[in-house]
Amino acid sequence: MTAEPAPPGTGRPIRVLVVDDHTVMRAGVLALLAPDPGIEIVGAAADGRAALELVDRHAPDVALVDLRMPVLDGVATTTEITARHPRTRVLILTTYDTDADIERGVEAGAIGYLLKDATGEQLAAAIRAAARGETVLAPRVAERLVAKFRQPAQVPLTARETEVLNAVADGLSNAEIGRRLVIAEATVKTHLLRLFAKLDVNDRTRAVVVALERGLLRRG
Repeated sequence: MTAEPAPPGTGRPIRVLVVDDHTVMRAGVLALLAPDPGIEIVGAAADGRAALELVDRHAPDVALVDLRMPVLDGVATTTEITARHPRTRVLILTTYDTDADIERGVEAGAIGYLLKDATGEQLAAAIRAAARGETVLAPRVAERLVAKFRQPAQVPLTARETEVLNAVADGLSNAEIGRRLVIAEATVKTHLLRLFAKLDVNDRTRAVVVALERGLLRRG
């Protein structure tokens, strides 16, 4: 029979599992947390499969989980932990802070996302917050998420709009674009106006720059 996590505030230490495939990193996290009387390390694992066995056995309050591991990665491990032990909070602890990695971790059910440059005090504070059910994000991760939400929604370009934009990037005038695509110059202007609106720009040069930045236009 496995242990059940006790609610925060019961007076006992927060029970923590550390999951990381790098021996030195795992040892470093354990060393950072060991002096804290409010935290009890109940186990450490080098891969996701081993972590699940320890969670089943100890039902920790918080699991610190690396994102990229062998056997079972951090996303799959987080998904399994949150499904099987919803009272165990998962904190992703990783070196990766790309939008895709952050989204995968959060979507898997992690309550927080930390980076491995966190200090011992920051890590302990994050564990306490997670045990209380609070969302925890490293400042850099929070900034990326805010920036992503502030970006205007991308509206896809039509095939014809992409052709027009490629011609603009080639330095062609409206008349030359019309001849290349066998369309009227007035039609070219209409496509450009729609492009400007979709890309939120006011001129041809900026349209090309923004399209390249967003991956909507590819140049050889």
